[in-house]
Amino acid sequence: MRIRASAPAQATVRPVRDLYLLDPEWTHLNHGSFGACPRPVLDQYQRLQRELERGPTEFWRGLPDLLAEARSELAAFVGADSEGLLFVPNVTAGVNAVARSLELGPGDEVLATDHEYGANDMVWAYLAERRGFEYVRRPFDSLEDFWAGVGERTRILFVSHIASETARCFPVADLCARARASGVVSIVDGAHVPGHLDLDLQEIAADFYTGNCHKWLSAPKGTGFVHVAEPRRDLLEPQIVSWGWEESETFVERHQSQGTRDPSGYLSVPAAIAFQREHDWPAVRDRCNALLRASVERLGLVPVHPDFVQMVALELPECDPDELWRRLREEHRVEAPCWTWNDKPLLRISVAAYNDEGDLRRLEAALQEVL
Repeated sequence: MRIRASAPAQATVRPVRDLYLLDPEWTHLNHGSFGACPRPVLDQYQRLQRELERGPTEFWRGLPDLLAEARSELAAFVGADSEGLLFVPNVTAGVNAVARSLELGPGDEVLATDHEYGANDMVWAYLAERRGFEYVRRPFDSLEDFWAGVGERTRILFVSHIASETARCFPVADLCARARASGVVSIVDGAHVPGHLDLDLQEIAADFYTGNCHKWLSAPKGTGFVHVAEPRRDLLEPQIVSWGWEESETFVERHQSQGTRDPSGYLSVPAAIAFQREHDWPAVRDRCNALLRASVERLGLVPVHPDFVQMVALELPECDPDELWRRLREEHRVEAPCWTWNDKPLLRISVAAYNDEGDLRRLEAALQEVL
């Protein structure tokens, strides 16, 4: 392949590489998989862990108030009702909690796009096999074509806001509005959205929306949430039946207690929000998007979808994507995942606050050599 020459992308803000702990020997273009926690947020996370260990009992006494404060800040950040927002470890846990709660059986159908994350596809396939409903993955060529797949048996609409494998952004507000008008329950996988796009859950109005904070919001690992619209809260079964389930009156109190586990990640989410505000995240996004678009132009590869912000999936020439990924890692120390989607080999590139043009140039040079 040949790389096209172009002028460097104009940056409005400088990368903040020194605020992350990433190994400088590696070119990290895979923020979309696991994120990366900046030093100030990690410091807060570890401070909370030390505080917990200094006085575990006293810490636990105050934990409900601490969680309520963290939930309130997260709810304001994502435009949600804090009374319907629950912390969960990640989106996969959130999708499991919702999917396992719904009463589905023979004759019912769950409709999804063919862009969904593999682990969540597995959740629905697992339940469909055991309960007898049908899980349908339909191509999304347009909103109208996709919606034509909704029929009398459709009970659930499951769709990603930004798809993990293809980085495509879907019109979830329109889809949720159609679902609501048709009596279909909407579930949105928003794993890649908090911190990546401006998010207003009240505007999207999904019945269930689950997102990660450890990806683009750069909170500690194992921090996510599920937001449940008020009319649907009675549908959600507890992940763990524990204290608060019988005697508590509020939705959050019934679900919040899950035994003894480290809550420091959840309590550090406000620090991640503060970090983004301090570093002018809209400008960071613009810089990352400019870097990514310039690299896509130089590579001459076609995006799965032309609209993207900080993450894009590109169609590769005929190749073994697993072998390409291995060679990028082992020969060039470049971390950018490759896989097959709908029989097409894809390369996914994520550009985050710590990346600069040199990172993209190293990827391009590695691809030039390997392909």
